[in-house]
Amino acid sequence: QLQLVESGGALVQAGGSLRLSCAVSGRTASSYTMAWFRQAPGKEREFVAAISMGGGRTTYADSVKGRFTVSRDNAKNTMYLQTSSLKPEDTAVYYCAASQALYNSVKHSKQNGYGYWGQGTQVTVSS
Repeated sequence: QLQLVESGGALVQAGGSLRLSCAVSGRTASSYTMAWFRQAPGKEREFVAAISMGGGRTTYADSVKGRFTVSRDNAKNTMYLQTSSLKPEDTAVYYCAASQALYNSVKHSKQNGYGYWGQGTQVTVSS
């Protein structure tokens, strides 16, 4: 059974940076396309970034392009989200997700492209 555990969320000032991690257990991470989503209070969960199994292909939401970078270390069974120039509107619970399907930039920018989810980590950006 694949398990995903996020960490790294914190309270940070606007303009700051955080690195979020998603640890994979139960299966080999390299067998999964993975992604980050986020959900702000009172809003729908939205796509942030996705990364292919080998890490060679990525997709980003327009709202985070140029500020966030998704990466993975399959040897460590871990995916990362490096965030920078954080804004108050980035405040949300950040979730990692995994899919056994081969990477597809359209399919893997949607929640229904993923069958496995973590519990989330809170990121709060103060102004």
